[in-house]
Amino acid sequence: MDSSAPSRSRSRSRRLAPVVAMAAAVALTLAGCSSSSGGKKAEEGGNGAAAGKAGTPRMTVALITHQAPGDTFWDIVRKGAEAAAAKDNVKLVYSRDPNAGNQANLIQNAIDQKVDGIAVTLAKPDALKAVIAKATAARIPVVGLNSGVSDWQRLGLLEFFGQDETVAGEALGDKLNSLGAKNAVCVIQEQGNVGLTQRCDGVQKTFSGSVENLFVNGTDMPSVKSTITAKLKQDASIDHVVTLGAPIAMTAAQSVSETGSKAKIATFDLNKELTGAISEGTIEFAVDQQPYLQGYLAVDSLWLYKNNGNYLGGGEQPVLTGPAFVDKSNVEAVAGFAEKGTR
Repeated sequence: MDSSAPSRSRSRSRRLAPVVAMAAAVALTLAGCSSSSGGKKAEEGGNGAAAGKAGTPRMTVALITHQAPGDTFWDIVRKGAEAAAAKDNVKLVYSRDPNAGNQANLIQNAIDQKVDGIAVTLAKPDALKAVIAKATAARIPVVGLNSGVSDWQRLGLLEFFGQDETVAGEALGDKLNSLGAKNAVCVIQEQGNVGLTQRCDGVQKTFSGSVENLFVNGTDMPSVKSTITAKLKQDASIDHVVTLGAPIAMTAAQSVSETGSKAKIATFDLNKELTGAISEGTIEFAVDQQPYLQGYLAVDSLWLYKNNGNYLGGGEQPVLTGPAFVDKSNVEAVAGFAEKGTR
């Protein structure tokens, strides 16, 4: 991590008490936000029903992520963004592409459309540096979310909302130590994604046992399953499989079941199916970064900046939305929200 990231001691003290700035502003009166499907094309949301609530002029915000097809994590991010858009009289235009070059083109499209603000993920920050500079030159405020806690300042973004992935990985490594784990694999579903790499690097920093990275193709679940299955058959001493996303965790659970492995599964991120699996004991625990909050705060912050000149963190600190652990002891507290698709 570079010097712009929060200090190790400060971040570690916030592991289990993430910053939830502006939580009082989160209105869960979701007005009917319409959206259209269409692959990688821009998709509009946050329209109509709540337009009069903010009492401010209509503005347009582009939310541009590195979402891969079938990754349900981003449905939660988008729901948060749509809730803020409905409250703030914002026309939300959502687009996504896991290819960094294509994501850069989507940002350029938003610049060409003269949007009022851009919220973007920085999974591959160097590929987006030039086009973000163009947005800044065009006087379009840009905020980051989810990926890029070590790079948002370097790229000139106004604010950042997410978790420190290295700190989250370190917390998971400590958790494995407390559980007596000895041999783990960390499954990375997208090579080149800095946030995913930071998670596994963080696990390696604090875990006292052995950990090996295992690369899979996260867009091909049958391939993910066969790769994890082969690894478990090859090494019966593996006692924990660490995954970096809920769909990967559920697939890993199938591999464990079919091989008869005694390995436990720990993961980052939640969805409805995963909370059920934690309740049943299929998944041991998850690290929650509150993606709904990331989407909500990204859009709401751009509205605040345009209408009142506000920005969080003083331009120096990110707003951390995680990490926090969800396991059998507290999963029921979030299960209802997961059923609604907001956790």
